[in-house]
Amino acid sequence: MKIDTNKFEKKLKDELNLVETELKTVARKNPENKNDWQAIPDDTEKDSPDVNEAADVIEEFGNNAGIADQLEIRLNEIKDALARIKDGTYGMCGVCGEEIPENRLEANPAANTCIEHAK
Repeated sequence: MKIDTNKFEKKLKDELNLVETELKTVARKNPENKNDWQAIPDDTEKDSPDVNEAADVIEEFGNNAGIADQLEIRLNEIKDALARIKDGTYGMCGVCGEEIPENRLEANPAANTCIEHAK
């Protein structure tokens, strides 16, 4: 079976744009490492003397950090999948080398293993 890499490349690029847009709402690129993202604090008053407001800012930053971590992982998975399309290895399991079923790629276009090796 021949996988339509053009179809999956479009899906991956669309998701890449979506993930980057989401990531920009909770993080910014690390100026020292352009491949790394750092969570950004909420824009509320950071220097507020109110302990509750300060706690809210810290909590929001923690939430942003967790979201940013998950989005950054997905961003890297998508970039890796796009690189596999370019080098001709897209759709092949990174463990056993067998073809990844198309229905798995439909569910997760960035998948780099067959179902058996995803565990």
